[in-house]
Amino acid sequence: MNIATIILVYVIAWWMVFFAALPFGVRSQHETEEGVTEGTEPGAPADPMLKKKILITSLIAVVITTAYYFLATSDLITFRQ
Repeated sequence: MNIATIILVYVIAWWMVFFAALPFGVRSQHETEEGVTEGTEPGAPADPMLKKKILITSLIAVVITTAYYFLATSDLITFRQ
């Protein structure tokens, strides 16, 4: 298996998981006790927790990429005749 393929699978998995994880745990400014920061949209996230989501996304993408690698190299599923 080519290293470029593994990197591509990781990047695609990372972005898909990241976009799926973005809405989890986000509260808008008007839902918090602190209120709305002057000059911002009330629906903007108060704390998007991006560092936490990036870390979790990276770990999940590694698991997905590893599963793909072992599935592709084990000949359990093959596209060749």
